[in-house]
Amino acid sequence: MSQIIKYRSVLFLGTIFLCSIFLSCSSYFKKKEEKEPLARVGETYLYKEDVAPLITEGMSKGDSASFVANYINNWASKQLLLSKSKINLPEEKLREFDALVDAYRTDLYTRAYKEALVSQGADSVVTESQLQKFYEEQKENFKLKERIVRIRFIELPTNFLNREEVTKRLKSFENEDLVYLDSIGVQFKKLNFNDSIWVSSSRIFEEIPPITFDNQDRYLKKSQFFELEDSIGVYLGKIEEVKEVNDIAPLSYIAPTIKQVLLSRRKMDYLRKLETEIIDEAIKKKEFEVFANDK
Repeated sequence: MSQIIKYRSVLFLGTIFLCSIFLSCSSYFKKKEEKEPLARVGETYLYKEDVAPLITEGMSKGDSASFVANYINNWASKQLLLSKSKINLPEEKLREFDALVDAYRTDLYTRAYKEALVSQGADSVVTESQLQKFYEEQKENFKLKERIVRIRFIELPTNFLNREEVTKRLKSFENEDLVYLDSIGVQFKKLNFNDSIWVSSSRIFEEIPPITFDNQDRYLKKSQFFELEDSIGVYLGKIEEVKEVNDIAPLSYIAPTIKQVLLSRRKMDYLRKLETEIIDEAIKKKEFEVFANDK
């Protein structure tokens, strides 16, 4: 009797176990069926969920239907060409392409991981003393390839009424003049009152069209005040200081470049250290070893 009860208990538990498997399997298959296919090429499917993120809210029903139809056709074309290429290309070419794909995938993952580690661990702060030190050591490498100037500048509309007053104030540029110019600044087309910042001559050519590469010697010289006009506007400017081609660039002008150089070097040093530490750790954990080759 006890054996019968034991048998029935085992049978009951087995039934529960099989039911649970069936339920989990049916749930699994249900999840699979929830993926709504849009198209098939061979054994490869394109699902609705693959395309859905590409459809924006602003699309009308007609636009989205047209977009999906074009996407399906493009997808099918690529899949068919891919399958044909695998059949018709030489084995040697296929192996070469597979190796390139593997190398690209590896590079993509490792580069992203390295960037994440660098952003978390590498110091991104460059101090003024570090900038100054590098600048002093590398001065000869910072010779200018174009003229740069410190300038204050205003562009007025061609029909501006109080042109003489603005010209006088820009030339004088005392505190009360700056207050006045600021107060009517909304009437100007462009303005730059910060004449402590160095500006390249190429930027001047863009902002002040009457000044060109050919006539810059006339206008871009120290203490020069100019008043120029074309069909677009009236340009008033006062040059405070000039640095010529082959002069050493001022630190304030070259600082962003120096910062990028220092950060790039710091990043490379950090990555080299990181790679060494990763290899050392793998060797200690016996995850990496090099086999001797006596041949």
